[in-house]
Amino acid sequence: MEQQLNNAFAFARGEGKAYWFIGTLVEMKASAEDTNGAFGLLESLHPPGYATPMHVHQNEDEIFYVLEGEVAFTIGEKTIMAKPGTFLYAPRGIAHMYKSEGTVPSRILIIVTPAGMEQFFIEASVPAEEFKLPPDTVVPDMDKVMAAAQKNGIEILG
Repeated sequence: MEQQLNNAFAFARGEGKAYWFIGTLVEMKASAEDTNGAFGLLESLHPPGYATPMHVHQNEDEIFYVLEGEVAFTIGEKTIMAKPGTFLYAPRGIAHMYKSEGTVPSRILIIVTPAGMEQFFIEASVPAEEFKLPPDTVVPDMDKVMAAAQKNGIEILG
C-alpha cells in the first residue's frame, strides 16, 4: 500500500530545527513526523577530536555520508578512515562509533531508518541559538543524555 506525504518540504544548510548536542551542532532535516516514520535525516557538525562513545541502536539502521573533514568510523570489527564522499552503513544491533580526525571540523549527513532515533537528539540536546558549534559555556547534561539513550533504544557501551 503506497503512503504519500501530505506536504513536500526542503531545507538548505542552516535551515530547519537545530540542536547543540554534546559539543556538536545537529540540524534536523526530516523526522518521523515529516516522513510518516520512514526515515530521519540529520546533518551534524563536529569539532576536531569529537568522538561518540561506542554504542548500539536496537531499533534503527544508521547510514552516514561524510560531507566535510575526515572521520574515523568503527563499525563492528571494521575501522574505516572516511573522507568527503564516503558512505557507511551501520546496521542495528552492531556496535559502532566515530571520531572527527584532523584539524578542521567534520560534517556528516546521518540517515536513520526507520525514523525514531532523531528523537534521542531532541531529548538529549538544547535548542541551538545559532547554526554553528556551541560555545564552551553550553555544558551537556550527561544524565539527560543517558536517560534519552535508554528511552530511545540506544545502549552506550563506553
